[in-house]
Amino acid sequence: MATVFKDALFKRLENLPNLNKKFNMFNHLRKMNQIDLDVQSDGPLSGMLMGTKDNIVTKEMPTTCSSDILANYVSPYDATVVKLLQNAGVVNVGKTNMDEFGMGSGGVYSAHGPVLNPIYGKENRVAGGSSSGSAAAVACGAVDFALGTDTGGSVRLPAAYCSVTGFKPSYGRVSRYGVIAYAQSLDTVGILSKDVQTIEKVFEAVDKHDTKDPTSLSDHYRSLLKKESFPRYTYGLVEQFNQQCLSATSQNALLTVLEKLFDYKNTIKPVSIPLIENCLPAYYTLAPSEAVSNLARYDGIRYGHQDPSTDFKDGTLFAGTRSAFGSVVKNRLILGNYNLCSESFKNNYIKAQKIRVKLIDEFDAVFSTNNCLSSNKNNENGVDLLLSLTALDVAPTLSEFSTKSQQNPINAYINDVFTVPISMAGLPAISIPVPKTGLSLQIAGQYGDDYKVLAAAKQLEALLNK
Repeated sequence: MATVFKDALFKRLENLPNLNKKFNMFNHLRKMNQIDLDVQSDGPLSGMLMGTKDNIVTKEMPTTCSSDILANYVSPYDATVVKLLQNAGVVNVGKTNMDEFGMGSGGVYSAHGPVLNPIYGKENRVAGGSSSGSAAAVACGAVDFALGTDTGGSVRLPAAYCSVTGFKPSYGRVSRYGVIAYAQSLDTVGILSKDVQTIEKVFEAVDKHDTKDPTSLSDHYRSLLKKESFPRYTYGLVEQFNQQCLSATSQNALLTVLEKLFDYKNTIKPVSIPLIENCLPAYYTLAPSEAVSNLARYDGIRYGHQDPSTDFKDGTLFAGTRSAFGSVVKNRLILGNYNLCSESFKNNYIKAQKIRVKLIDEFDAVFSTNNCLSSNKNNENGVDLLLSLTALDVAPTLSEFSTKSQQNPINAYINDVFTVPISMAGLPAISIPVPKTGLSLQIAGQYGDDYKVLAAAKQLEALLNK
């Protein structure tokens, strides 16, 4: 029986190198003899193939964050999330390509080259970022699911562009131990797959407190959370998302979903969260500022690329090492340093933190359930969930993405307009594809309502696929 199980598994793996040549979704693929040692036939997730984003450490494969500065770095330990899934019988087949250190929304800012979107054939469209390789690997059937990280939409946006399902849990529910940080107060391990049920199974395996992660939600607070699902839900449409500004195609896709939800007797009503309008500038103040601290360790001594032409004596070591960063990372580090300098700290950084705190209060005020981490009272007439598109439009071509980014770098940031507010508040959210449109819908819930989000997503998935 075990031999048959392994044979079926290896048959699936045979085509991975060819798929990778087409779409450039893996930075590193494990060898068959390494995989053979991992195969279990008795775990709850046995036989499932997983791709792991290249900023989640593994001791048997390099972890490069798609950056030259970490070329060939191999961790001495596995990330907690990797260990939990391997113990459940999952086979980790490789490390997926990504935007360097998680900074990007197109999947094009990688030292290993851009990831191509598998669902558009020869059109050369972007896969979305920063978990681009993870989304592409799921979309082309290379793996059953993939791990990504979501800082401001880096799981949900590529899921939308590649027409797969992408889930960002509540901040703290999945351990970050072994995740190379971009912005530690926002980074969240997420899951991508072709269906909600697979995501839920994987989430159940990794939804655990981890003493090694100081931001991991404690067992006490976990005990306050409920696994809720209802036959009908009350959805909120956020007025500040300004759905009227969407393209005709995007508006029609949203209307199609609303009609299906109405037909199934769900309730939909408008809600107001005014500070959402300030989320993008606040996010791009806080995230680069945290990145400055997190990426300071790549100094060429303990971590990072070492240029043989530099040494300690003339002070060129640090500068030579940092030259291995890509242009997008350098730009965000400059922005982060600016926000942390004495003149800008109060005007920018402190204000952004205050916006974030008040934003959480505004989210709490529209939900019908309590935030277990807050003393704010719930709104008895509030909503169960929030509904929006995940992305403004379908995945652009590589040339369109490049042209728009060169014309105005802000164009790349606008892609995150629907996803960033959810990340800033640490809320759970899922992106579900709307069939035959190239667009996806985002469902978000109150902090800790992860299983309610998943239950609603399964309901909507069934409605959309009828």
